[in-house]
This record gives sequence, structure tokens and C-alpha cells, in this order.
Amino acid sequence: MQLQHWLIQFGLHHAYLIYGVILLVAIVEGPILSVLLGILLRLGYFRFIPVYIALMMGDLIGDVIWYYIGYHYGRSALKKFKKFFSFSEQKIERVETLFHTHKYKILFISKITNGFGLALAVLTTAGIMRVRFWKFIRVNILGQLVWSGMLLALGYFFGTAYTQIHSLFGKMTIIGIALVMVIWAIQALKRLGNTI
Repeated sequence: MQLQHWLIQFGLHHAYLIYGVILLVAIVEGPILSVLLGILLRLGYFRFIPVYIALMMGDLIGDVIWYYIGYHYGRSALKKFKKFFSFSEQKIERVETLFHTHKYKILFISKITNGFGLALAVLTTAGIMRVRFWKFIRVNILGQLVWSGMLLALGYFFGTAYTQIHSLFGKMTIIGIALVMVIWAIQALKRLGNTI
């Protein structure tokens, strides 16, 4: 109980530090953090606008990092590891054609769906395909507005449910849903690791 009180007091007196930490963590893992912060918003621990901005900035910084990795190292990595993943020149050309034809749609849909587990591959491909940086940023900002808002709303909904359900069964249900989300995120990361 004393630790919880100390954390609350620390957060109240060092808000900008807390939002800076949120930004840094969002670079690495924005979606899960967004849901958790939505719950904490509902419980009254944070204000919406600073959380929303910190999450968006952190997630966008992460996107830019992956874009630049693809831009500077993607083509050489494809050539180097092509034999391990059975990439043929025809497959690479098909992906390039598809990506160039629909690049902004692909980037936007990837952003608002977390790439169906392939977001890092899409961001890196944008760099490999030399999508113009400022267009890349504009599309990602639009997608990020939607994505961060949806995740915060999801967390806020769970926070509302948590405050309204007082039975042990209700709390266990919410914990179970949170665990399923964490397991889903871990599996998505493993799938991503297998595709890269």
C-alpha cells in the first residue's frame, strides 16, 4: 500500500518524467502500453492529451527507426539472406510492384491494424522501397491518430468494466482478457521474428 501511495505521489510531482518514460517505452512496445494506459486513464491516474501525444510520438519514432533500417540496410540484407528464405528475383519484383502501387494504403492499413502482426516488415519494406520520407510520416501520423485512439479507448473500456465489476469473477475475467492480449502480442512478435 505504501509503494502504491509513493508511486502515485511520484507521478503527480514528476508528470513530465512519467510522460517521457511513456514515450520511450512506446518506441519499443506501443500497443500493449496504450491499452494499459487507457485503463489508468479511466482510473484517473493520467490526463488524456499528454498520454495520447507521448504514445503517438514514441510509436512514430519506432516507425522511423524501422524505416531507416530498411532504407540503409534492407537491400543488402535481402541479398545476403535471400538463399535462406528462398526469395527469387520475381518474388521481390512482385512485392516491389505491389508496394509501389498501393504503398500509402498498405502503410495506413498496417498502422491501424498493427500490420496484422507484420508491422515491422511493412515499415522496413517502406524504407527498402525508398518511399518518400515525408509522405511516409504523414501517412503514419494519420494512422497513428486512429490506432492510438482505438487502443486507449479499448483500455478505457476495460478500466470502466474493472471499476464497475466488484466480484472476484469479474476481476478474473479482466485479468484473463489482459493475459490473452499479452500472449497474442508475444505470438505476433515470434511470427515477426520468423518472417524477418
